[in-house]
Amino acid sequence: MVYLIGAGPGDPGLMTVKGAECLRAAHVVIHDRLVSARLLALARPGTELIEVGPASPRPLDQDAINYLLAEKAREGHVVARLKWGDPFLFDGSGREALFLHEQHIPFEVVPGIPPAIAGPAYAGVPLTVPGVSDTVTLLRGFEDEARTPTAIDWPSLARLGGTVVCYAGPRQLPEMLDAMASAGWPPDGNVVLIHEATLPGQRTDAGTLADLRERVRAHAPRTPAVLVAGPLVGLREHARWFDSRPLFGRRVLVTRPREQAGPLVDRLVALGADAVEAPMIRIEPPEDAAPLLAAAAQASGFDWIVFSSRNAVASFMDALLGEGRDLRALAGPRLCVVGTGTAETLVSYGIRPDLLPRSFTAEGIVTAMLETGPMTAARVLIPHADIGREVVGDALRLAGADVLDVVAYRTVEEEGQTAGHPDVYRLLLDRQLDVVTFTSPSAVRSFVRSIGVDQAADLLQQVVVASIGPVTTHAARELGLTVKIQPSTYTVPALVDAIAAHFARPTP
Repeated sequence: MVYLIGAGPGDPGLMTVKGAECLRAAHVVIHDRLVSARLLALARPGTELIEVGPASPRPLDQDAINYLLAEKAREGHVVARLKWGDPFLFDGSGREALFLHEQHIPFEVVPGIPPAIAGPAYAGVPLTVPGVSDTVTLLRGFEDEARTPTAIDWPSLARLGGTVVCYAGPRQLPEMLDAMASAGWPPDGNVVLIHEATLPGQRTDAGTLADLRERVRAHAPRTPAVLVAGPLVGLREHARWFDSRPLFGRRVLVTRPREQAGPLVDRLVALGADAVEAPMIRIEPPEDAAPLLAAAAQASGFDWIVFSSRNAVASFMDALLGEGRDLRALAGPRLCVVGTGTAETLVSYGIRPDLLPRSFTAEGIVTAMLETGPMTAARVLIPHADIGREVVGDALRLAGADVLDVVAYRTVEEEGQTAGHPDVYRLLLDRQLDVVTFTSPSAVRSFVRSIGVDQAADLLQQVVVASIGPVTTHAARELGLTVKIQPSTYTVPALVDAIAAHFARPTP
């Protein structure tokens, strides 16, 4: 089976649910160069990924792709042919479908949102307004900079009116704009060029035809664009939304473990940021799981269980539920969590915490627990990281509690530059980052070791360092880093809000 899937215009969130389902089912993914890495990450582990070049391949290249599809399908694989935009609009998948039909290989077509539709929407340009402009003309134009442009009857289009949408390669843009002017398009007519449509780096250049001709001649574009012309382009200043979000155009480095980065990345992207994932640490089971398993087996015998992180909850619950027990084992002890994020993880298992401190720190946990009453002889279990601080356990012992500390998980540094990971040092050196975020002291230490102590302090002077809370901030400052952002509430949502507020302030 071969699925011809439209990947959409660039934003991973614009791929259809059906497309994502077919992508996850595939053993082999054959994709265009323009397909987002975040979309490819939806493929299941072990899937073979094959890039086959530009969205609009040359005839000989298209023949090779056809035979590759057939070969992989005949080997018994489920194949996903992942196409930029829509597979049947200005694309070679029509040829691929015909070839598969001739070879008696079953296939399905999964439509995608074309850049010609999504690009104008993300630029704030309606394609039609009833009673004002009722026609839309979509032109094949040109996407691959190595070819000559498609012949377009610009005089007829000028007489037709309405909105015209055309793909435009960087080398052909000047000729296209000149051809429009020669064909009778008014020099003061509205035109917009949308580069990298729907992506965090989207650039929108709007103006009159005469203005854009001058700009393009003065500064030759380097990337393809979606060209939109017509009276409705003038509505952009009233309908724009994508590039007016508070973090639009800001590139933010996320150093959290990959499996935990999702909520932070999603919130940053929702505010317009380009979130670059570069995990500095990963979470692994303890080298000796016996103490954790033994503690989980005795969970009902504790008076308190204290969770100081999401990872502590997840690791402990795996140990508890993995031995044939269920949540009734937690009916006896009271449960304390360090903050709302940890509470949410606990709630995901169907359990609400008994105690949430006012201050989301180890010291806050101690204060809150002592306020509940005497701790003398209370049995307290604290599952924690292998490098976690001992503030809570030590303080409760001083208060008379019987405390059992067990390692629930290990924090392991990611080792150097690996395939598919961004070159953080180069991004800093080229000043391609606006913000570096840290959500744990271990991430700070790993980052500094990977860059070098002196280099990290120097390179981070030119960016905004954002820390989730005081413990992480203290670790950063000990290593010579200047922290400019720390939210008053030590959560991921508060961290993102603080970053947005920082950039909303006027520059002195």
